[in-house]
Amino acid sequence: MAAVETPQRIEPTRLEETSEAVADVIADLSAASARLGQSLHPLTAANLADLVRLMNTYYSNLIEGHNTRPKDIVRALEGELDQDEGRRNLQLEAAAHVRVQTEIDRQAGANALPEPASVAFIKWLHLEFYRDAPQEMLRIAGNGGSFVMEPGAWRSKPEHDVAVGRHVPPASDRVDDFMRYFAERYAFKNLKTAGRMMAMAAAHHRFNYIHPFPDGNGRVSRLMSHAMAQEAGIGAHGLWSISRGLARGLKAPSEYKQMMDMADTPRQGDLDGRGNLSLKALTEFVLWYLRVCLDQVKFMESLFELDNLGPRLKAYVERSASLKPEAFRLLEEALIRGQFDRGESARITGLPDRTARRVLADVLDAGLLGSATPKGPVSLRFPTEALDVLFPRLFPET
Repeated sequence: MAAVETPQRIEPTRLEETSEAVADVIADLSAASARLGQSLHPLTAANLADLVRLMNTYYSNLIEGHNTRPKDIVRALEGELDQDEGRRNLQLEAAAHVRVQTEIDRQAGANALPEPASVAFIKWLHLEFYRDAPQEMLRIAGNGGSFVMEPGAWRSKPEHDVAVGRHVPPASDRVDDFMRYFAERYAFKNLKTAGRMMAMAAAHHRFNYIHPFPDGNGRVSRLMSHAMAQEAGIGAHGLWSISRGLARGLKAPSEYKQMMDMADTPRQGDLDGRGNLSLKALTEFVLWYLRVCLDQVKFMESLFELDNLGPRLKAYVERSASLKPEAFRLLEEALIRGQFDRGESARITGLPDRTARRVLADVLDAGLLGSATPKGPVSLRFPTEALDVLFPRLFPET
């Protein structure tokens, strides 16, 4: 038993060789992620990334079996929480996911992301996610009773030991050693671009295999994967979501659970690598995971249809009962330039100053333009009410 409980239990941690199939997906993923968002002004891309965080959160919740509506996530971010305790807790989880991912993206944009697989960063993810959680959200059913989980702390006591389906993770008193080994094996500083992409995929499974926290491992693993994608150079400024891909799979939603279970497979004989787990199974998982990433990047590219965003903005204005036709000129200006000063609205619309200000006020009220300060420059926004026209298929319910 002692031999099984050494950190080498998670070997192989990385692929020993890159198959032609994996190499092809890596090349396609690099190219597709580089294209995504290229035609957008950086300010517009940043505001669009806010929308993608909502999508990422929605699908991350869905993987956990929770269907939290996008408008409820928005309400939570604005501090409007449901009176029902169950729905309120789901809102709090969703808001926490958006908040943590926003900080990851900020750090990535400032080239200040720590090693995504490091012990400190992973503990920070868990701590930040549960920072505002009420005690009832932290009460976990454990081995022999319930206990209150400490945010940012590994499993460390016998009551923290649980089975995850058919899989029995390492014992709680071994988690710290396993995670230190995990951090060492998946450190990006030693890897080039292709190696980072493959490590991102493999680390996603091995993290959940270790199951280091009493609860929240799935959410933390997806946030870690998001950070790894940013550090691997395929994050595309936050314009695509791994959570949507994992929730939907390539052909069926059941694939994620099946592929994770398959990657738990023990080594199958002398031709199956040299570790405790199956190298063949890990290779298949990495290939599937990277194909999911590529599928999502391509999906977002087609969904955004960035070259056609202008016509879709025009269509939304034409369908609106509250917006004048000249409102589209303001949206088009923001799309092209990224932002403009409020005093330019008369020039942009060709309307008298007072009428132009009223048109601008209507667009601001509709949530299609916004600014950081009450009188500051305005830029494009993407309210949930407009998603069915601007970005159909982003959420199932739109």
